[in-house]
Amino acid sequence: MDWPGLKARLLSQGTIRLSGEPAGPYRSSSTAGPGAGSGGSVFFSTGRGRVRLAIDPESSLELVHLGSGRAILNDCGTEITGMLEKVALHCPRQAYITVTSGCVFRCRYCEVPAITAGRKTPREIEAMVESVKDRIDSIALTSGVLASIEEEEEYVLSVVKRLQRFSLPIGVSIFPGENTAGRLHAAGVAEVKFNVEAATRDLFTIMCPGLPYEAVWNALQRSVELFGKDHVFSNLIIGLGESDGEAESCISALCAIGVIPVLRPLNPAGALAGYSRPPAERLLRLYTFHTDALSAAGLNPAHARTMCVECTGCDLVPGRDALI
Repeated sequence: MDWPGLKARLLSQGTIRLSGEPAGPYRSSSTAGPGAGSGGSVFFSTGRGRVRLAIDPESSLELVHLGSGRAILNDCGTEITGMLEKVALHCPRQAYITVTSGCVFRCRYCEVPAITAGRKTPREIEAMVESVKDRIDSIALTSGVLASIEEEEEYVLSVVKRLQRFSLPIGVSIFPGENTAGRLHAAGVAEVKFNVEAATRDLFTIMCPGLPYEAVWNALQRSVELFGKDHVFSNLIIGLGESDGEAESCISALCAIGVIPVLRPLNPAGALAGYSRPPAERLLRLYTFHTDALSAAGLNPAHARTMCVECTGCDLVPGRDALI
C-alpha cells in the first residue's frame, strides 16, 4: 500500500462521513488545533500509519464502522480495511490538553479566538490525566493566551509542576517569551513546539498580527541547545499563500538549527474560511522534500515522544508515515 499517497489524499479532503455502528468511544473533539470548534473527529489506522479526519455528514468520503473499532474506508473504489483508534484525551495514547481555550490574539487561520474563553485549573487537568493514565504514554499541553504571553507561561508552568507526579514525558506548545525554553526545561518538560506558522516573515505578519516573529525563532534555537535534536518542533502551515520554494526554504531553515518541522495542511477556518486545503499532490511533493531535509540534518521524527510528531494524525510525518 502507498500509505503516504493515501494519507495525502485524505488530508487534502480533511473530512469523513461516518456510518455504520455507533462510534462514541472513538470520537474526539478539540478546543485547539485544526479541529477547534468542529463536530468531532476520528483516528483511522491501517497499521502503516494513522490519520485524523473531521466528521462531516456532507463529506464525499465514507468510513463505515463495523463495530469494535473495525472500519472500512472506500478510496476511489478500493476498500481499505483498518481500525478506529480509541482516544485518550484528544488523540490516541496521549493526554493532549488545551489549558486555556480562547485567545487575545487574532491569527487569521485560527478559530480559537471565537471559542468562549475558559481555563482549566491545574487540579482539573491533573484529574483528566488521572482518568486516562492507564491508556497513555505521554502528556501534551497547548494553550491560547488568556491575558498575556508571560502570564500564560506562568500558568502552564504551574500545570507542569502538578503533572510531574505521573512520571510521563510532557510536551508543551505555547507562544514563547524571552526565557520560555529555559523555564520549561528546568521544570522537567521533555519536548517543546513553538510554531513559526507561516513560511515567510511577511506572511506571518499578515496571518498573526501583533505576535513577534523573531521570538519564535529565538526560542527554537535556544530549545535545541536544551532539549536536543529530535525533541524540538515547529508547525509550518501549508496553504496560507506561500510558494513551494518559500515552504522549502522555511523547512530547510528549521532543519538547519535542529528543529523538526511539522507540515500542517491548512484547515480553512476563521478569517480564511474561503481558502482551500492544499491538494494531495502538493502535500506529497513537500513530504519528499521534507524527508530529504530531515535526513540531511540528521533529524529523526521517530524519536519524538509527545505532541503532534508522536501522534501523526494531522500531518504527513517522515520516518513515521512511510511506504511499507
